[in-house]
Amino acid sequence: MAGSLQGVRVAFVVANEGVEEVELTRPWGAVSSAGGAPALIAPEPGVVKTLDHLDASAAYQVDLTTGAASAEDFDALVLPGGVANPDRLRLDDAAVELVAGFFRAGKPAAAICHGPWTLVEADLVRDRTLTSWPSLRTDIENAGGRWIDAEVQVCTSGPNSLITSRKPEDLDAFDTVIVDLFAQSETRVRR
Repeated sequence: MAGSLQGVRVAFVVANEGVEEVELTRPWGAVSSAGGAPALIAPEPGVVKTLDHLDASAAYQVDLTTGAASAEDFDALVLPGGVANPDRLRLDDAAVELVAGFFRAGKPAAAICHGPWTLVEADLVRDRTLTSWPSLRTDIENAGGRWIDAEVQVCTSGPNSLITSRKPEDLDAFDTVIVDLFAQSETRVRR
């Protein structure tokens, strides 16, 4: 990973339960290793409970709630997957509005596996090309997006760069691309 994320704040927006642990921890580690400052944002204060596929795995401390967070305070967005995570997250109006705020501001965003469900809920996939876990294909297409089967997809035909990947096995490529694109972003918050 060539990019430096020194001073770059990255919002990891998740539900309080059902996050696929590796889809949170691996991108988080990539951002941190590149000098970035990740923050864990969830609907409720306390902890985020993760899963290793369907088995409970760990808990991580929430830094900020979706109701208190603002896209203006961050440089980029990551939406990890896990089946239950985005299904719960897309029911949280504050989370949907927060995610939409990144797109309105032209800030880069990334989603892996089931993460794009929140983008569908926020009407952010229309006329965009993305990938995801295969079962989201119909949802993405019904929301006006174009779905492809690729390890990593970067779509720039919208207000921001949108990076998507299908599954945990794609994390090496996903992590490399998010670090590189987040490092190149022109929308960094002035600190």
